[in-house]
Amino acid sequence: MYKRIPAHIGIIPDGNRRWAEENGLHKKDGYAYGVPPGFLLYEMMVEYGVKEATFYGFTKDNNKRAVEQRDAFTKACIDAVETLANRDAELLVIGNIDSVAFPKELLPYANRRVRFGRNLIKLNFLVNYDWAWDLKKGMEQGDIASADISRIDLIIRWGGRRRLSGFLPVQSVYSDLYVIDTYWPDFKKEHFHEALAWYQDCDVTLGG
Repeated sequence: MYKRIPAHIGIIPDGNRRWAEENGLHKKDGYAYGVPPGFLLYEMMVEYGVKEATFYGFTKDNNKRAVEQRDAFTKACIDAVETLANRDAELLVIGNIDSVAFPKELLPYANRRVRFGRNLIKLNFLVNYDWAWDLKKGMEQGDIASADISRIDLIIRWGGRRRLSGFLPVQSVYSDLYVIDTYWPDFKKEHFHEALAWYQDCDVTLGG
């Protein structure tokens, strides 16, 4: 169906809080509704032969939000990672584990790859991620903290915002960015197909 499938796709699942408010819920409630779409997208990426995917969980800056929101998006990340740990994937969680904001439940998957099942896809989650922390590791130790994550071919962002929000600045340097106005909890399979169809006409020059 598609001649070109990006080897690595970045996922920015934005719009959970706006979705919650528009549906008469508290902002914090939107994060739980953002977990199921991730599994549907995971299955589609496996079906189409995507080799690696990186999901934006939460960032250091997200911790500035109200405590009930922080608790909600932390729980959503824990639920997503622990469920995916039972799927066919090689799992890597990247984030600053020295911070109290990093959930202890995810320490077994932190900053190292853990293989589950048939290892059909590499799945990366950015949890308590900070781009400055990532790059600082590179300056101090010779390798950025996210060095085990490959260059990203296509980034898909839900929620209508047209920015990267600090998403893996090194790996995103040549990424194509496709923005979907729909909020993440309203994910539909057509969104992924639209992004792949758009990607077919993207030229990959890597600056050349």
